[in-house]
Amino acid sequence: MPLFEHIMDSPVAAGKEPGSSITLPGLPGLPADENGDLLSLPQQAEELTREVFDWLKTDSLGALAGVAIGVALYFAFVVLRGWFRRRLSRHVHFGDWGWVALRVVSRTRSFFLVMASAIIVAKMFEAPSTLFGLVRFLFTIGAAVQGAFWAREFLVALVERKAAGHEADSTMSSAVGVLTVLINVIVWAITAIILLDNLGVNVTGLVAGLGIGGIAIGLAAQGIFSDLFAALSILLDQPFKRGDAIQVGGPQGVIGVVEHIGLKTTRLRALSGEIVVLSNANLLNQQINNFAAFEQRRVAMNLGVTYQTPADLLARIPDELRRIVESRELCRFDRAHFIQFGAFSLDYELIFFVEAAGIVDMMNERQTIGLAIMQRFAELGIDFAYPTQVEMLAGPDGQVIDPRSEAPLGKRAARASKVPDPS
Repeated sequence: MPLFEHIMDSPVAAGKEPGSSITLPGLPGLPADENGDLLSLPQQAEELTREVFDWLKTDSLGALAGVAIGVALYFAFVVLRGWFRRRLSRHVHFGDWGWVALRVVSRTRSFFLVMASAIIVAKMFEAPSTLFGLVRFLFTIGAAVQGAFWAREFLVALVERKAAGHEADSTMSSAVGVLTVLINVIVWAITAIILLDNLGVNVTGLVAGLGIGGIAIGLAAQGIFSDLFAALSILLDQPFKRGDAIQVGGPQGVIGVVEHIGLKTTRLRALSGEIVVLSNANLLNQQINNFAAFEQRRVAMNLGVTYQTPADLLARIPDELRRIVESRELCRFDRAHFIQFGAFSLDYELIFFVEAAGIVDMMNERQTIGLAIMQRFAELGIDFAYPTQVEMLAGPDGQVIDPRSEAPLGKRAARASKVPDPS
């Protein structure tokens, strides 16, 4: 039976005798009858044998030279492929671009090299039309398949390069497997369409059918595909990973530790102990705060002292706060300033950084510095303010008397101001 039956409509070449070679779109040189249909396989073999025999009889030297040059070209291509392999493998490291190039070069097939050599020789020595058509037909197939191998290997290598360092993560392995399947399906489907189109087949209907089918499947499984691609985005872009403490949904959202990243859902262990299950698509549509990305933690402490504190002591407070913070090895002082006159206090703000990622380390340093501030303020006679109403009484001489002490307010403040400066 014919190699391809009615794969295209082609007009009969004017003036051609039955059984002569007719050039068809995409299949130049393959023999066809006067109706444009390819001859049967035995007839094609007979036509090919006849033309090759005539070529050898009329130009045997050229034919033998073409065969010799073709063989030499093939071995030259093989040597060149091996040279690239050896050169790339000397300095290659897993995950770098040299490793990707080595994998692509290693997927070069010998059939493609044979057909590349044959097509070059066939053009150089003006091979018979039937032989040239067969060589071009096989070269088209070989080039399309070889391009698919290169594209597939390149994309899979990029995925594995991105997943480098996560070999022990079963979820990442699942994601790599899913991406590999998708790459295979897409690459080989495109290759099949390109190959058929180059062979002269009208693929318009096939492409339209695949498009309509893809739309129908996409609409039917929209939720599944959205979660699947969201999972791949999480695993490859890595806004968070398993074991990270995250907050989903902003300041009022869920806080928990990531325990599992699946292809459909992500599971968090909330602070209260329960498991919170979120779909991947819904998760990526919300604000995510990743607490595991801390390198240092900023601490802001607000202090309020009484209005009765003398001005010289108020001026010393920022320096005292700086000394306390700098005495801690893990802490880095940023600033300390008087910020406002409060309703019942004079307010100061202390900002410092804890050079540690853990929240426990930060809370320990905050606690230590807070207690040190209380102790130093007690030594200086600086009182912390608290919300209260105080009635001030005056003595017979008109001097305001602090109700917390029998001494007039001015004398008590004077004694407090005489505390020595440790610096």
